[in-house]
Amino acid sequence: MSQGHGPNEPEQPGSSQPPQYDRPPQYDRPPAYEQPAQPGYGAPSYPSAPAGTGYGQPGYATDQPGFYMGRPLASWIQRVGAFLIDLLIQAIPAIILVTPYNLSASDGSPSAGLGILAALGWLLSLGIQIYNRWIVQGRTGQSWGKQALNLRLVRMSDGQPIGPLMAFVRDICHFLDGICLVGYIYAAFDARRQTFADKILNTVVLAEQR
Repeated sequence: MSQGHGPNEPEQPGSSQPPQYDRPPQYDRPPAYEQPAQPGYGAPSYPSAPAGTGYGQPGYATDQPGFYMGRPLASWIQRVGAFLIDLLIQAIPAIILVTPYNLSASDGSPSAGLGILAALGWLLSLGIQIYNRWIVQGRTGQSWGKQALNLRLVRMSDGQPIGPLMAFVRDICHFLDGICLVGYIYAAFDARRQTFADKILNTVVLAEQR
């Protein structure tokens, strides 16, 4: 008669029954893997604006009237002064060369030679405008008048000069300002001191520190 095995004793070799254990071994699950937070994900954060710029997050202007990106805008009087300087320089050839023709024409016998000089005077005035207001101002932001008063024409998007082509387009848009002088007068009361041409092209005129 074979002796049985206790409940806690394994079967003898050759037994068909699998070994029995008091309790199955416990296996602890490994801790869940937590991916560390990586920078650059989630809502973007913007660095604080430098003190005095008047700006926080991009696209949200907090400038006071008369300032743009923390820089003072040219006053209405300064802009008028710069324009008059440009106009005077531009008009000098026309005044010198056209006046004799006008005097001769008032006598009823205009001279053909003086007429040629008058036409040359107008061409020289146009050439000065092209060079001064379109090429020089477009590349540097300063016409001769603006340079004399330390002003600078810039794009609102990046604070850079607008280029010769846009300087030409801006002068074309000044025709809207010239209708009853409404656009020029409007700039005196606008928070950013912009004419209609400035509004169309998103430009401002800054007053730079000397």
